[in-house]
Amino acid sequence: MNMTYVILPFNLYVLDLIMARGVFMYKLFSAFIGVLITIMILLNGVLSQKLGNYSSTFIIHLLGLTLMSIIVIAKKNKVSFNKNIPIYLYSGGFLGVFTILFNNISFNLLGASLTLALGLMGQSICSLVIDHYGVLGMKAVKFKKEKLIGLIIIASGIVIMTIY
Repeated sequence: MNMTYVILPFNLYVLDLIMARGVFMYKLFSAFIGVLITIMILLNGVLSQKLGNYSSTFIIHLLGLTLMSIIVIAKKNKVSFNKNIPIYLYSGGFLGVFTILFNNISFNLLGASLTLALGLMGQSICSLVIDHYGVLGMKAVKFKKEKLIGLIIIASGIVIMTIY
């Protein structure tokens, strides 16, 4: 395994270790994503209050491009586009722009908690549909009515957060 040591906001060696530790580490990594998303929405939302939604979204993505460029160069990865891959699979970046923009708008009107809670509800519903139908060739995981309990709990939390 090629382990690269560089000084960045985090050390790439840590990412290499996480990737090498197996499924438990992936679950831990996934849980940590929730923390990062919360911090990201907070920082992006405050930045959008100071600079406006469009300027902040542009700066956020420019900084993300800069960081990814540094990482790609540090790890000596080649960026390539495969002509055999459908063009729509490259569209995640476009969706990311709207995700940041809409989070910034929502953050400034609803606050961090409600923005995240509503986002979680939307992600949960969308992921259940994706799993149920096996979208884009994924293995289908059929919807079980027991999963409604989780959605009801999330919806109840959103109602309580909205009222109080």
